[in-house]
Amino acid sequence: MQLPEELIRSLQHVKGFDEAAFRSVHASGEQVTSIRINPKKISEAGIIASLSATNHQLSAIPWCPHGFYVNQRPSFILDPLIHAGAYYVQEASSMFLWHVLQSVINKEQHKLVLDLCAAPGGKSTLLSSFFEEGLVVANEVIRSRVNILQENITKWGNENVVVTNNDSKDFKKLEAFFDVIVTDVPCSGSGLFRRDPEAINEWSVDNVNLCCQRQQRILADIIPCLKENGILIYSTCSYSPEEDENILDWIVDQCGLTSLPVDVPAQWNIIESTSAKHHAKGYRFFPDKVKGEGFFIAVFQQRNETAQKKFKEANIPLAPVKEKEALGAFVDIDPSMPIFKHGETCHVFPAVFMPALKVLSHELYIKQAGIVAGSFKGKSFVPEHALALSDIKNHFPKAALTREESLSYLRKQDIHPDAPQGWCLMTFEGLGLGWIKKLPNRTNNYYPSEWRILKS
Repeated sequence: MQLPEELIRSLQHVKGFDEAAFRSVHASGEQVTSIRINPKKISEAGIIASLSATNHQLSAIPWCPHGFYVNQRPSFILDPLIHAGAYYVQEASSMFLWHVLQSVINKEQHKLVLDLCAAPGGKSTLLSSFFEEGLVVANEVIRSRVNILQENITKWGNENVVVTNNDSKDFKKLEAFFDVIVTDVPCSGSGLFRRDPEAINEWSVDNVNLCCQRQQRILADIIPCLKENGILIYSTCSYSPEEDENILDWIVDQCGLTSLPVDVPAQWNIIESTSAKHHAKGYRFFPDKVKGEGFFIAVFQQRNETAQKKFKEANIPLAPVKEKEALGAFVDIDPSMPIFKHGETCHVFPAVFMPALKVLSHELYIKQAGIVAGSFKGKSFVPEHALALSDIKNHFPKAALTREESLSYLRKQDIHPDAPQGWCLMTFEGLGLGWIKKLPNRTNNYYPSEWRILKS
């Protein structure tokens, strides 16, 4: 692997940089595989048992209680558990976000959280698990990438997420709205060279400078959306100080935020960095020092006084009482949980955040909110795929599939489980995969066509 010499020269005075070790780890061809489990769907013992059955061993990632290294990369696409949302394949260094949140945030409060650059969904699903009592707005500006974000959020199965498709400038009217904003901004990508050697061909000094300008524009758009005492988390997968420490100084200079330190055990070998002008703290991951890829993260707090603002709200129609009562025959829903309608479809959403959803709906383009439960066709209820993957208890029959049967189902092939006529939930190891509808002369497979497994 031929690393850009201009990058190597630019890192000579960066704290923690060891050129020989850096070159060596990139030349080694070593790949690190890691996953983060969904604590609502599977336990540590459960995932260890499942992957051990296919001769894979797991070891804990120290900075994330739900993160694990896998000794060799399985064929994840052929594991039904990943399609059921039991775990997410996420780079180990980026899971440090959990430790950062644990260090600076009281997660028990009803926080409004924005993941601004969210696709494909690694940090959004982490935030959804961390802020169990909060609401996560998972935004992606690129239309072609928002679909994979929506898919991964749906598989994770939590009702506390809203998926949006907007540019950072679209948030300008939401001044002092969010308690936490995570900005994993587009960058020059040098931290990904080991995992994605093609990224080397796209790296240049000019691209670093272009990324710096884009990062500043994004931050200038979004920082006013922080509440007083709100938390901004800034991260990149770049080693370049221009995109890391220099941006930290820019945040202090231009936006007046206060840098927050994070306590990091020395044995983790994460390098604490300090910006030149304001001594803002950042944390850099070098792959020759940690078991993970290149990563940089920093935390700030908005301590400037922010005025309370009256936001405009969209009208969100709720399901009629009779329809909500009828829905109760098919799913268990807390009576306090509102059911809102989008067209004919019923959505389950946390009651405490309905006012926030009305504001978001007025200002942003929303792709998905809460759990899309299903719709009524006359007196019949047609369940949506999202309901199968959620933790909302439903009253439909279930059929437990073997691994091979599950893969046939996920390929959208014909399967013939032992099930009564009507809608039936397909499960693997107790987790929902999706729906079939059994008719007198055939069985219809309702797994989403665009998600089906194509690999044989």
